[in-house]
Amino acid sequence: MERPAVALAAVPGRRRRTLELAREIEARGFSGIYCASFGDGLGLCEALALATERIPLGTAIANLYLRHPSDYAQTASLVHELSGGRFHFGIGVSHDAMNRRLGVSTGKPLADARDFVERFRATPRVGELPPVVLAGLRPRMVALAGEIADGVVFANVARSSFPASLAALPAAKRADPAFFIGDMIPTCISDDRAAAAAVSRRTLAGYLLLPNYRNAWRDAGYAEEMAAVEKALAAGERERIGEIPGDRWLADCTLFGSAAEVREGVDAWRAAGLRTPILVPSSAAGNQLQAFAELFDTFAD
Repeated sequence: MERPAVALAAVPGRRRRTLELAREIEARGFSGIYCASFGDGLGLCEALALATERIPLGTAIANLYLRHPSDYAQTASLVHELSGGRFHFGIGVSHDAMNRRLGVSTGKPLADARDFVERFRATPRVGELPPVVLAGLRPRMVALAGEIADGVVFANVARSSFPASLAALPAAKRADPAFFIGDMIPTCISDDRAAAAAVSRRTLAGYLLLPNYRNAWRDAGYAEEMAAVEKALAAGERERIGEIPGDRWLADCTLFGSAAEVREGVDAWRAAGLRTPILVPSSAAGNQLQAFAELFDTFAD
């Protein structure tokens, strides 16, 4: 069984336990560990470089506006060397609303991403740099990843439109196994399918607040659903937006249900062209550790 990759975050108070969990993820043969910005994903990757031995790892993603490219290059090179070349540096522009909360101004995403990668790679005297993976959501950023980066990573996108998303890449990059193609997929495993769906819906509700995601889902065929969400937001009905898009949208963007359903979903994503499914586990019955216990059972031998 080819196991997917997983997303991992260092929850405050459980950081040492997170490294133990990473060692178990590696021992069970999962295909990678990718760390979001929550809880310092780059810092966690540095710890993982020393706590694990074989498993690929990376950021998915680091916000390129938060540190100078040469500063990122220093740390990324360190992690890459400590990991023995297992590290992928995933970067992206994040979202304007999130950046403003951090006191950061979002510029022109395409131009800023290009400039960052150029300056990152031009940093002198840092040692070997890792492959750069660019966060993609809509076609122009995906195309830029195919032009200047070593891979592209998506998050929460619709499986039905994924082949069209990949069409923005040059054919040579789509065919190159060294070119990273990943997607972060919210995942909840439970025989209580309704409970698992409710967890996945809550997970995606926050992303419905972000215009970039609404536009991406609109492009994917959910124009009526996104229009209804925007109408609710304009009316101040933020608390109910997660309930507005239907079950088709939810099943298209997440994995939920029984272990067999989730395994079948991973296979369907691979058939759609996804090279590295990155499962982001949540549980209908507990916390992060419970979610990983359910994930381990689902992909046990």
